[in-house]
This record gives sequence, structure tokens and C-alpha cells, in this order.
Amino acid sequence: YVAAVYEHESILNPNPTALVDRQSALELMGRNLDIYEQQVVAAARQGAQIIVFPEDGIHGFNFTRSSIYPYLDFVLYSHSVKWNPCREPYLFNDTEVLQRLSCMALKNKIFLVANLGTKQPCEHTDPHCPSDGRYQFNTNVAFNDDGALVATYRKHNLYFEYAFDTPPEPDYKLFDTPFAGKFGMFTCFDILFFEPAVNLIRQYNLKQVVYPTAWMNQLPLLSAVEFQQAFATAFNINILAANIHHPTLGMTGSGIYTPVKSFIYHNMEGYGGKLVVAEIPVITTDYKTNLEKMPGRVSEKGNEQLPPLFYAEMMYDNFTFVPVWGEKGELQVCANTLCCYLNYRRAVLTDELYALGVFDGLHTVHGTYYVQACALVKCGGLSFSTCGQEVTDATALIDFQLWGNMSTPYIFPLLLTSGITLDFADHMGWKNNHYFISKNRTSSGLLTAALYGRWYEKD
Repeated sequence: YVAAVYEHESILNPNPTALVDRQSALELMGRNLDIYEQQVVAAARQGAQIIVFPEDGIHGFNFTRSSIYPYLDFVLYSHSVKWNPCREPYLFNDTEVLQRLSCMALKNKIFLVANLGTKQPCEHTDPHCPSDGRYQFNTNVAFNDDGALVATYRKHNLYFEYAFDTPPEPDYKLFDTPFAGKFGMFTCFDILFFEPAVNLIRQYNLKQVVYPTAWMNQLPLLSAVEFQQAFATAFNINILAANIHHPTLGMTGSGIYTPVKSFIYHNMEGYGGKLVVAEIPVITTDYKTNLEKMPGRVSEKGNEQLPPLFYAEMMYDNFTFVPVWGEKGELQVCANTLCCYLNYRRAVLTDELYALGVFDGLHTVHGTYYVQACALVKCGGLSFSTCGQEVTDATALIDFQLWGNMSTPYIFPLLLTSGITLDFADHMGWKNNHYFISKNRTSSGLLTAALYGRWYEKD
């Protein structure tokens, strides 16, 4: 099928905490919706059957609970009511944004997924009801090619979004399409947690996901395109990911991903939006990871000089590292219960320092979640203290096998190359209770090769 995602540079409210009336809010959102409309037309012209827009794309961000209120549409979260906002605009008040989105889908005969703020009045008899008598949700909506509202999803894992409420229960939301079967929906930070993303995919055996996001890149392990690809690979699914484009906020990185191929956009230099359209296969069977011969354990050569252990902060976590020196070698480094192993060889020695790092613990900055990670990274400079820094370019081509005795089945394989481009492992999977990833010759210089494990039970 043909899919489209739009990385949108939103027109932002210069003063998001100021209180405005509904009319002014609609005016600002209308300017973003005008751009959406142009992109829907362009995508439909290229044969797209579904288009996904980013999180916060219509209204922007940095609101307070009261200042976002005029920007909120009313959405009925009832499964029984079938509603087509374009055809039945008079059914509910404060649904102008939904109506425009619905009409875009209808006019262009395309499935459309977008993110907006919504409100829902509640009674004080509801124990979760906020004191102002209403819920405010960060919401994804999906419309079919006739403009009918077919699914709404309320973001569960909010990322310091004080304007919004967490829904009392996780939403498991999917919608059906004639061209690719069922699609699941979740948003941005959700991708790092078990509920509802992982649970949704597992319960419904989903093979396609639509994913609006407003993701601030953090190298070396959590760049948007890097993690989106790892998620598609780990769960053997297609992901249609639309990110906001605001390079000054570190936001870029959208794409259409399959487990073995991707069409991405990552641009920290230029301004303006970007439409990505690609034809991808519908995943019907489980793609089996190729379990080739696993490297042996690191051989104990007793008299060799072991490279020094050192500690450095990476991703705000205290990683234990060993330097990756010379043209070939076998290394191991351990922390807590996790041991990481690396066999490596490089044809040409470059003037670049690489290191093998391990972290097995609770990550606590910008969110709390338990990580087990084995990571081969390029350091920012030649001193140990530069390991873990954000690096975007590299020249070293390294053949490697990386493996670890991970305690969780949820392993996201990261393989990032120079210029924030993606590469794909030759082989990966489980063998003898270790997860491994191997690659001969990356397509360009290696930035990060990592096993990013999420141990959800220990969050």
C-alpha cells in the first residue's frame, strides 16, 4: 500500500500561556490546517491511501491547562456513536477542527490520522474528574476515506504536558483499512512504555502502527528515526511516524518504516515541512530473524593487557565503558547483572575513539524507566570523558558482533550511521539466552550500534 507522513513545521502561538478566545484559537489552528490540506491533496495525488500528521501539529505546545482550553475540540469517546463530522457538522459544538480534518479525508478519499487537544466534561461523582469539571486529553483521531471518525486515542504517557490529563485507563485503539488491515495508534513518549503500546501490539497481533510524535532527539540512543526503526524491527511491524519539524528544539525525524527497510526524513539544517510518501508491503507473516552462528564467548587470554574500564555519562545515565582500540579485538564489560560482549574488526584505523558501554538500571531524567543497554558508540573526541556525547558524523567502518545476557525479551536494536542515517543488521536475535546483533561493513561511518533493552516490570 502507499503511505504518507508529513513532518510539519507548526505555526506556533508566540505566547502560549496567554488566554485567548475560541475565535483566535481557531484562527491559529486554521493556518496549520491550511498546510495540512495542501499536503493531503499532494499525498493523494501521489496515490497515498493513508496520511499521518504529527503530535501538537495543529495547536503547538507549552500551554497551561487554562490557556489551551480555547484550542480544544469536543470528542465523544463512545464506540456506539458513528459520526462523520464533515457530513454531520451540526451534531456537536466545538468540533471545527474535527470537521476540517474529516472533510480533507472525504474530499481526497484518504485515511487520515492527526493529533489535537480535546475536552470532555465530567461529573464530580467521577473520582478521576479534575477540579475544573473537565478532562483535557492529548488525542489522536483517525478518519476513514469517507471522512467518518473511526478511532480516537488519548495519550497515556504524557511528557511534562501540564495542559493535559492522563486517561483513567489506557486506551487500546485500532482501526481497520481495506488495504492493510488493522492499524494501532499511540503517541510520542508512549513508545518507551509497555502500556498501551506494547500491550496493544501483542494483544491484537498488530502489524501496522500510526504514530504522531513531537520528539526531541537525544543521541546517541534516542534519536527519533533511530528508535522508530528499532521499534519496527523489534516487533516486526510497519510504523508510519510523523514528527514535528523544529530544529531549534531538536525536533525532526519522521518516516515510513518496515522491519527491513525505511524511508526517512531527518534534517536539523533546513526549515519547512516535508512530505514522505512510500509504497510498503503489508506484513502478513512473522519475519524470522536470521539466527546465524553465534560468536563464541570471549576467550580468556590471561596474559593480555585488558583495556581500562572507565565511567562516563551517556543519556543522563552512568555507563561503564571500555575503549575499542586497535583494528580488531574481543571485549566484554559488565554492570549489575548485564554483561556485554563485542567482537570487532576494522580495515582502516581512523583517528576516532569508540567505546563499548553497559548500563543496567533505572533511568530517572525526563521520565523514569528501567533500561538494560549494551552500546558501541563513537565518542565526541579522543579522551574518555567525551564518550556518551552527541555525535552526528563518523568515518570508521567496523565489522562487529555485539551481544549481551539481557534479562528482558524487549530488545530494540539500534544501528545509526554518519549523518543520522540508518543501517540494517545482517543478523540478530536470541541465542543461548543472549541477544545479538551483527553487521559486516556499515554503509557509512558507525555512530551507534546498540541493544536497548526495556525491562518494563522494573519501572
